[in-house]
Order: sequence, then structure tokens, then C-alpha cells
Amino acid sequence: MSDQDKGRPMSVVIRERLQGARKRFHANDNISDFINPGELDLLLDEVEDKMKGVLSSLVIDTDSDHNTQDTARRVAKMYLKEVFGGRYVPQPATTEFPNVEHLNELMIVGPITVRSACSHHFCPVIGYVWIGVMPNEHTNVIGLSKYVRLAEWIMNRPQIQEEAVVQLADLIQDKTQPDGLAVVMSATHYCMAWRGVRDMGSRMINSVMRGCFLKDANLRREFLSLIPKEER
Repeated sequence: MSDQDKGRPMSVVIRERLQGARKRFHANDNISDFINPGELDLLLDEVEDKMKGVLSSLVIDTDSDHNTQDTARRVAKMYLKEVFGGRYVPQPATTEFPNVEHLNELMIVGPITVRSACSHHFCPVIGYVWIGVMPNEHTNVIGLSKYVRLAEWIMNRPQIQEEAVVQLADLIQDKTQPDGLAVVMSATHYCMAWRGVRDMGSRMINSVMRGCFLKDANLRREFLSLIPKEER
């Protein structure tokens, strides 16, 4: 942080950087390029202070209630470093390897357990993701664990499921350059289960199909048939 920014709210400093660069900072955007080392802790302090105000407005006596005395700090840490962490940290490092063996058979990774949050109510979205890749001789190969890391990085943001699946597909497409890519996500939305209609049984399932998965109905059926129905 520069000397002229000292004493100013960290959120204001970061927001001005984003606006100066004409960069979007929606709930599901990653803004790590505009956060310098050490500033995330300062932002955490600011969020903690604002969260104390929220608890006060909810008429919760955090001074004498031992259960909520540190809640503001816990919630701030949870948002910035856990459930919304995909906004504030850089993309996980992934090493790509050339497809030396010219692999060209269907590969499926999943179910990957994912945890996100609805950007409308900040309620949990929890479910599974399956990723199908049809490589070619020019495709980059990445380790299986990297698919999990990339999925976590994308999903750990407040967002809607439809956009999250597209973001994940865009990222994997860019990393691997396959002939075909399929991503399916099935999740429970607690904005429906915990509030609103309070339906615990309903799930949302959506998919992104690209390349040969979009053009070849037989390949698409093969991919979908290999996903266990009980987990969808």
C-alpha cells in the first residue's frame, strides 16, 4: 500500500484500482491482481468491523453473549479466505504436459465435490461436478488433482450455477485445448432448502457441451451414461 493510501478503507483502495483499470468486480470475478501482499488481512479487519455493525443491527448483544463475541471475525475470515476465497487469490498453478502418447479416448473426472454460494442470498450451494475431456494429439495434459483445484477456485465465489459451469468450462478449455469438453454440475441450493419454498429434495443440474460433445450425440450419451445417476 502506498503512503497516500494509509488510513483509507482497504475496500476503497482496491475498488479504485479496479475502476482505474476499467475492470469488472462482480461477485463471481477474481480480483487478486489488484490486491497486494498483506492487504487481504487489512480487508479482513475492515469486513470484521462492518460485520460487527450487522450483528448490532440484528440486535445481538455480542458483548455479553459468549457465543457471538468473536462471530464477526469468524464470519469475515470465512468469507474472505474460505467460501469466497476464489475471488481474492490467484489461479492455482497448473503444469501442462504435451500429449506425448497421443491419447484420444474419453476421460472423465468426477464426482468433484464443490461448495459455492448463491449470489442472491449468500446461501450455500453444494453438489458435484463431472468433467469430460476428449483429447487430441495437441491437447495439454494436466494432473487429475488440478481439475479439483481449478473447480474449487471457480466455485468458491458467490454466483449462480449457470455462470459457474461456464466459467469452469472456459478455464479448462483454455488450459487443455481438447477436441471436446463436457461439464455437468448437480447441486442443492440452500436458498431453496433453507428459506423460501424450503424444499430439501430438489437439485439443479446443468451442463456445458463443447466441440465433439456438442456435435456427436453418441459421445454425449456415452459421457452422460457414465455418470452415476444416484449422484446426479
